Amino acid sequence: MPSTPSPLPPATAAMTLLVAAVVVHDRETDRIVLLQRGPEAKFGRGLWDLPVGKSDLGEPVTVTAVRELKEETGLIVDPADLRLAHVIHAAHGVESPDGFLTVVFLTHRWSGTLINAEPHKHSRVAWVSTDEIPGEIVFSADRVIERCLGGGEPGITLHGWP
Repeated sequence: MPSTPSPLPPATAAMTLLVAAVVVHDRETDRIVLLQRGPEAKFGRGLWDLPVGKSDLGEPVTVTAVRELKEETGLIVDPADLRLAHVIHAAHGVESPDGFLTVVFLTHRWSGTLINAEPHKHSRVAWVSTDEIPGEIVFSADRVIERCLGGGEPGITLHGWP
Protein backbone atom coordinates (compact mmCIF):
# COMPACT_ATOMS: atom_id res chain seq x y z
CA MET A 1 0.00 0.00 0.00
CA PRO A 2 1.51 3.41 -0.92
CA SER A 3 2.39 5.68 1.94
CA THR A 4 0.74 9.06 2.24
CA PRO A 5 2.85 12.14 2.76
CA SER A 6 2.96 13.34 6.33
CA PRO A 7 1.13 16.61 7.04
CA LEU A 8 2.96 19.81 7.85
CA PRO A 9 4.12 20.06 11.46
CA PRO A 10 1.75 21.77 13.90
CA ALA A 11 2.38 25.43 14.71
CA THR A 12 3.80 24.36 18.07
CA ALA A 13 6.56 22.29 16.47
CA ALA A 14 10.17 23.41 16.83
CA MET A 15 10.95 26.10 14.29
CA THR A 16 14.02 28.10 13.41
CA LEU A 17 13.34 31.83 13.22
CA LEU A 18 14.36 33.47 9.92
CA VAL A 19 15.90 36.92 10.28
CA ALA A 20 17.38 39.43 7.82
CA ALA A 21 19.97 42.14 8.50
CA VAL A 22 21.44 44.78 6.21
CA VAL A 23 24.87 46.41 6.16
CA VAL A 24 24.25 49.73 4.39
CA HIS A 25 27.72 50.91 3.35
CA ASP A 26 28.45 54.37 2.01
CA ARG A 27 31.65 53.83 0.03
CA GLU A 28 32.25 57.57 -0.38
CA THR A 29 32.45 58.24 3.37
CA ASP A 30 33.26 54.64 4.45
CA ARG A 31 30.38 54.64 6.93
CA ILE A 32 27.66 52.13 7.77
CA VAL A 33 24.22 52.42 9.35
CA LEU A 34 23.93 51.19 12.93
CA LEU A 35 21.17 51.41 15.49
CA GLN A 36 21.43 51.29 19.25
CA ARG A 37 18.91 49.01 20.90
CA GLY A 38 16.68 50.78 23.41
CA PRO A 39 16.06 50.13 27.11
CA GLU A 40 12.98 47.98 26.38
CA ALA A 41 14.75 45.67 23.89
CA LYS A 42 14.19 41.96 24.51
CA PHE A 43 17.77 41.28 23.43
CA GLY A 44 20.97 43.34 23.59
CA ARG A 45 19.70 46.37 25.52
CA GLY A 46 21.97 49.32 24.82
CA LEU A 47 24.05 47.42 22.27
CA TRP A 48 24.61 48.64 18.73
CA ASP A 49 23.32 46.47 15.90
CA LEU A 50 22.62 46.39 12.20
CA PRO A 51 19.10 47.08 10.97
CA VAL A 52 17.58 43.64 11.49
CA GLY A 53 14.23 41.93 11.83
CA LYS A 54 12.16 38.79 11.65
CA SER A 55 10.69 37.44 8.46
CA ASP A 56 6.93 37.31 8.14
CA LEU A 57 5.39 33.96 7.26
CA GLY A 58 5.80 33.28 3.54
CA GLU A 59 8.01 36.34 3.00
CA PRO A 60 11.25 36.01 1.00
CA VAL A 61 14.25 36.98 3.12
CA THR A 62 15.23 39.76 0.68
CA VAL A 63 11.79 41.32 1.16
CA THR A 64 12.28 41.04 4.93
CA ALA A 65 15.61 42.87 4.66
CA VAL A 66 14.13 45.72 2.60
CA ARG A 67 11.02 46.01 4.80
CA GLU A 68 12.90 45.99 8.10
CA LEU A 69 15.48 48.51 6.85
CA LYS A 70 12.73 50.94 5.87
CA GLU A 71 10.71 50.34 9.07
CA GLU A 72 13.73 50.99 11.30
CA THR A 73 15.71 53.64 9.42
CA GLY A 74 13.55 55.15 6.68
CA LEU A 75 16.09 54.04 4.06
CA ILE A 76 14.82 52.37 0.90
CA VAL A 77 16.74 49.64 -0.91
CA ASP A 78 15.84 47.70 -4.03
CA PRO A 79 16.09 43.94 -3.33
CA ALA A 80 18.19 43.65 -6.51
CA ASP A 81 20.86 45.80 -4.81
CA LEU A 82 21.30 43.37 -1.88
CA ARG A 83 24.33 41.07 -1.89
CA LEU A 84 24.63 38.06 0.40
CA ALA A 85 27.39 38.90 2.88
CA HIS A 86 27.14 36.49 5.82
CA VAL A 87 24.90 33.94 7.57
CA ILE A 88 24.54 33.48 11.33
CA HIS A 89 22.99 30.24 12.58
CA ALA A 90 22.34 30.02 16.30
CA ALA A 91 21.04 27.04 18.23
CA HIS A 92 19.06 29.27 20.65
CA GLY A 93 17.83 32.83 20.84
CA VAL A 94 15.89 35.08 23.21
CA GLU A 95 12.77 35.07 21.02
CA SER A 96 13.62 31.79 19.31
CA PRO A 97 14.30 28.92 21.71
CA ASP A 98 14.66 26.62 18.71
CA GLY A 99 17.31 28.80 17.09
CA PHE A 100 17.53 31.44 14.42
CA LEU A 101 19.09 31.93 11.03
CA THR A 102 20.12 35.50 10.20
CA VAL A 103 20.91 36.27 6.58
CA VAL A 104 23.10 39.38 6.42
CA PHE A 105 23.03 41.41 3.22
CA LEU A 106 25.33 44.19 2.03
CA THR A 107 24.24 47.14 -0.08
CA HIS A 108 25.99 50.23 -1.40
CA ARG A 109 22.81 51.70 -2.92
CA TRP A 110 19.83 53.21 -1.10
CA SER A 111 17.58 56.23 -1.13
CA GLY A 112 16.01 58.32 1.60
CA THR A 113 17.27 60.06 4.69
CA LEU A 114 18.40 58.16 7.78
CA ILE A 115 15.95 58.55 10.67
CA ASN A 116 15.12 56.68 13.85
CA ALA A 117 11.78 55.42 12.57
CA GLU A 118 11.19 53.24 15.66
CA PRO A 119 12.22 55.36 18.66
CA HIS A 120 10.22 53.05 20.93
CA LYS A 121 12.69 50.27 19.98
CA HIS A 122 15.96 52.10 19.33
CA SER A 123 17.76 54.79 21.30
CA ARG A 124 19.71 55.99 18.27
CA VAL A 125 20.28 55.38 14.59
CA ALA A 126 23.49 56.70 13.05
CA TRP A 127 26.01 56.63 10.24
CA VAL A 128 29.19 55.24 11.83
CA SER A 129 32.68 55.23 10.34
CA THR A 130 33.96 51.71 9.70
CA ASP A 131 37.05 52.75 11.70
CA GLU A 132 34.87 53.62 14.72
CA ILE A 133 32.45 50.71 15.04
CA PRO A 134 31.51 50.55 18.75
CA GLY A 135 32.80 47.64 20.79
CA GLU A 136 29.38 47.27 22.41
CA ILE A 137 27.80 45.68 19.36
CA VAL A 138 25.78 42.52 18.77
CA PHE A 139 28.02 39.70 17.53
CA SER A 140 31.14 41.81 18.19
CA ALA A 141 33.21 38.73 19.01
CA ASP A 142 32.46 37.33 15.56
CA ARG A 143 33.42 40.52 13.71
CA VAL A 144 30.41 40.05 11.41
CA ILE A 145 30.50 43.61 10.04
CA GLU A 146 34.20 43.39 9.22
CA ARG A 147 33.60 40.07 7.48
CA CYS A 148 30.75 41.58 5.44
CA LEU A 149 32.90 44.52 4.33
CA GLY A 150 35.97 42.37 3.66
CA GLY A 151 35.03 41.69 0.05
CA GLY A 152 35.48 37.94 0.25
CA GLU A 153 32.98 35.16 -0.22
CA PRO A 154 30.01 35.09 2.18
CA GLY A 155 30.77 33.21 5.40
CA ILE A 156 28.87 31.55 8.19
CA THR A 157 28.98 31.96 11.95
CA LEU A 158 27.63 29.17 14.19
CA HIS A 159 26.51 29.87 17.77
CA GLY A 160 25.65 27.39 20.49
CA TRP A 161 25.97 24.23 18.48
CA PRO A 162 27.73 21.17 19.98
